[in-house]
Amino acid sequence: MPALRTLDDLDVTGKRVLVRVDLNVPMKDGKVADDLRISRTLPTLHELARKGARVVVLSHFGRPEGRPVAEMSLEPVVSVLATALGQPVAFAGDCIGVTAARAVDRLRDGGVAVLENTRFHAGEEANDPAFARALAAQGDLYVNDAFSCAHRAHASTEGLAHLLPAAAGRNMEVEIKHLNAALERPQHPVAALVGGAKVSTKLALLGNLLAKVDRLIIGGGMANSFLFARGFEVGRSLCERDLAATARDIMAKAEAAGCTIVLPDDVVVAREFKRGVATKVVPVDKVAADQMILDIGPVAAATLGHNLAACRTLVWNGPLGAFETPPFDAGTVTVARTAAALTASGRLLTVAGGGDTVAALRHAGVADEFSYVSTAGGAFLEWLEGKALPGVQALECT
Repeated sequence: MPALRTLDDLDVTGKRVLVRVDLNVPMKDGKVADDLRISRTLPTLHELARKGARVVVLSHFGRPEGRPVAEMSLEPVVSVLATALGQPVAFAGDCIGVTAARAVDRLRDGGVAVLENTRFHAGEEANDPAFARALAAQGDLYVNDAFSCAHRAHASTEGLAHLLPAAAGRNMEVEIKHLNAALERPQHPVAALVGGAKVSTKLALLGNLLAKVDRLIIGGGMANSFLFARGFEVGRSLCERDLAATARDIMAKAEAAGCTIVLPDDVVVAREFKRGVATKVVPVDKVAADQMILDIGPVAAATLGHNLAACRTLVWNGPLGAFETPPFDAGTVTVARTAAALTASGRLLTVAGGGDTVAALRHAGVADEFSYVSTAGGAFLEWLEGKALPGVQALECT
C-alpha cells in the first residue's frame, strides 16, 4: 500500500483543522453505552490541540437519510468526548452554514468543537461536491481519522481530501500499519479465523484470503455449510445447503494454493437455541437430524490452539459459535484466550475486527490483549476482501 500523508506532514498551529472521526457509538437510554470509538479519537485530537490547532470534529451518527432526526444528534456524545479529552468541547447544531461558521470562529488555538451529524444532509452520502465545499469552508486543513468509515466515498470521508491539504490521523495511521503487518507484509505462517452465519456474505473475503494465508479456520454457521459440503449431516443447523458446490470449489482452490482449511472435529449441539438448554458434545459425523450445531467442541478448540501456536500471525473476523448465548460461548472464549496468551508471549501477532468480533473478544475478556482490535466493521471486511478503500486512497502520497 502506498504511503499516506500523516499529521507529521501538516503545520497545524493556528489553523482550522477539520477532523473526520467516528462518533457513531452505541447508545442506551440517551447515553453512550460503549466509548471505544471515542477513546480511539483521543491521540489525534490531543495532538492537534497541543500543537495549537483549532480542532473542528466531523462525524456521522446513525442513518437519518439526509434529514435532521433529533434522536440521531451528536450532542449527547459531546460531554463524553469532553470528559475523555479533559477539556471543554463546543457543539454546533449544524455542520455547514452560519451555525457551523459561528462555532468555528469562536474557537481559539487548542480549542475543540463538534459539528452536528454530517448525515443530516443528503449531500454527505451522495458525496455531493457542493456539500463538500460547504464543509471545507469551515477549515484550512483536513484530517481523516475514521478508518471505520473509509470504505464509503462520502463528502466528509473522501470529498474533503480533494479540497483541502489532507492527512491521516493517528488512529487511521496505526490501523493501516497493523493491517499491513497482518496480511500485506506478514510473518508466516499466517492464520485467518473467519466466523459468522453465512458463507454467502463472505465469498469475496474467503477468495482473497486463500492466496494470502497458510491456514484458514472457518467457524460459526459458515462451518456447517463446509461440513455439509464435505458430506456430513448437520441436522437442523444453520446451513446454506445450496452453496455446497461453492464451498467445495473454495476448498479445492485452497488446496491448490497450499492453504489448509481447518474445520471442527467435534461440535456442541442442542435441540433448540436458548440459554441453559441441554447440550452435548458430538463428533461432526454424529449430528442427529433433530439437533443443531451451536458451538465448536473442546477437541476442536484444542486443535485450534495447536494451529495458532504453530503460526506467527492471526487475522480474526467472526465468532466460532453463538457466543451471545451461554453455554455456546465456550469455544470462542477458549480460542480467544489462547490467542491472547500467545500474543502476550510474543509468539503471535493478532489483529481482529468487526462488530461481532470485538463483542466476542470483550466477552472473553481479552479485547485489550490482542495486538490490535479494529473498531471498523464494513471497512475491515472490505480490506480483508482486498478492495480499495476510497477514504484511504484519497490520503495517499502522489
